[in-house]
Amino acid sequence: MKTITRTVWILSLVSLFTDMASEMLYPIMPIYLKSIGFSILLIGVLEGLVEAVAGLSKGYFGQLSDSKAKRAPFVQLGYSLSAISKPMMAFFVYPLWIFFARTTDRLGKGIRTGARDAMLSGETNKANKGKVFGFHRSMDTFGAVLGPALALLYLYFYPEDYINLFYIAFIPGVLAVIASFLLKDKKIKTNPIKKKISFFSFINYWKKSPAEYRKVVLGLLFFALFNSSDVFLLLKAKDAGLEDTWVIGIYIFYNLIYALTAFPLGSFADKIGLKKMFVFGLVIFCLVYFGMGLTTNLYAIIALFFGYGIYAAATEGISKAWITNISKDENTATAVGTYSAFQSIVAMFASVIAGLLWFYFGASVTFLITASATILVIIYFLSSKIPAVKNA
Repeated sequence: MKTITRTVWILSLVSLFTDMASEMLYPIMPIYLKSIGFSILLIGVLEGLVEAVAGLSKGYFGQLSDSKAKRAPFVQLGYSLSAISKPMMAFFVYPLWIFFARTTDRLGKGIRTGARDAMLSGETNKANKGKVFGFHRSMDTFGAVLGPALALLYLYFYPEDYINLFYIAFIPGVLAVIASFLLKDKKIKTNPIKKKISFFSFINYWKKSPAEYRKVVLGLLFFALFNSSDVFLLLKAKDAGLEDTWVIGIYIFYNLIYALTAFPLGSFADKIGLKKMFVFGLVIFCLVYFGMGLTTNLYAIIALFFGYGIYAAATEGISKAWITNISKDENTATAVGTYSAFQSIVAMFASVIAGLLWFYFGASVTFLITASATILVIIYFLSSKIPAVKNA
């Protein structure tokens, strides 16, 4: 059986182009919003609301994809919405319009996530899930390397020309949409469900999901509760003496390490078991956060970002592969969407908790508490009787 199929290649290229467009704007988004009159508080409210929309919609549209026994239309619509949202940000500068444009972008992510991951899962068997999801994460993350690099290059020649950067980001977004229409649905071994799907009905899946699924997701969500935004790591680099341009550079460096290692680590995970690889990633994360809490040395922090890239490669694609392996084929999109929805909600609390800890106790305490909590997650996974799922 060919592991990296035509569909896997197309989905990976679509993700690469989309992430290139999104990450091209990531470094300049707060700067742009402030330049058009947004306060820090309003930026926080904006990002919190749009992430909530994205998170909850992942569960709904994941279940809708399963109920319709369709994947490709959700993938195509989701990437199309994200693409058109890029130039929308530059059309008008009114707060309500900006909210609408950002919500359109994140809603697109919510629509496509469950269906896309289910489509990836359907292209392989349990023995090769790590390799397939690792390959997809590698390609996706290369977009996160190319996007900010192109943005830095453009702003070097045209400082503060943010508006045109939104239009430029539309180009890879369009390429992603064009590529998505090359996708074709496979016949899913299930009868389409005709009953009405409510927005929160995906929560019912939790009650009827396999016990293994609930055990895995509970562990993942507990970890997510302490795994705050990468912004806090970048703030640590900034506090260590890096200028703004170099902070973006270290973010690119982290993504490059992630992109280069996700595929080989995913392949290795298929040999040793997905659980072992995920726990390995948690150990690296724990060491990185202990390091961030204990050092202020700039070179040590750069080295820790290298480790952070390894952690991401060993966990993000692996967690999706693991979830699809312990869910039934007819519920794959629902299983991924439900997890992603809960994760998005928990992630918001994680950043709030980290922000409060940082404000009242400082950066070191924030990182050390996160690292200590991760030890508990490692113990949970090692002690719980959760199947490793390898070479099935």
